[in-house]
Amino acid sequence: MFQENISALTKLSAVLGAALHERDAYTCLHGDRVMQVALAVGRSVGLNSQELGRLRAAALLHDVGKIGIPDEVLLNPGALDSAQLAIMRSHSERGEKILRAIPGEDANLVAEAVRHHHEEFDGSGYPDRLGGENIPVLSRIISITDNYDAMASRRVYHRPRDHEYIIGVMHEESGQKHDPYLLSKFMNVIERSPLRVS
Repeated sequence: MFQENISALTKLSAVLGAALHERDAYTCLHGDRVMQVALAVGRSVGLNSQELGRLRAAALLHDVGKIGIPDEVLLNPGALDSAQLAIMRSHSERGEKILRAIPGEDANLVAEAVRHHHEEFDGSGYPDRLGGENIPVLSRIISITDNYDAMASRRVYHRPRDHEYIIGVMHEESGQKHDPYLLSKFMNVIERSPLRVS
């Protein structure tokens, strides 16, 4: 039954991924990179095959809610005002809503992981201000890998950062933005990853 559920979820994730690519190719490619690194972190902390299947889907689709963000916000090259920022931040809840339309426990857990991927370890994130281990472990892994790739990538509002700079920022955020244990595992993974930037 588990394999059937994960197989169905994988197929539906591919469909949603294709839809996201049509909406915003950058976001789709970013999701693929986040997924690859997140799975390596998940393996390093001993997640089982079911958890890894959920992590794969959640990491790939963590930004699927951006399908519902208007172009003037999603593609804005400048700083967002407070109203625009609130709209942009709603992507995690929109993503949860999209994924909850898929039946089954695995899809619900993926939806939960997507909802909480912008929570911060000290409780200052969004949308629910969860902290510490109240944040689902899949969300905590995705948050770290998402953060690295976002800084490493060229975006309309910033140039790509180099590896040394990114690692310095992430070390400073340990215990605040990121789970210190998972961050240490990520640091070991990223040094050997083909997705490590120079």
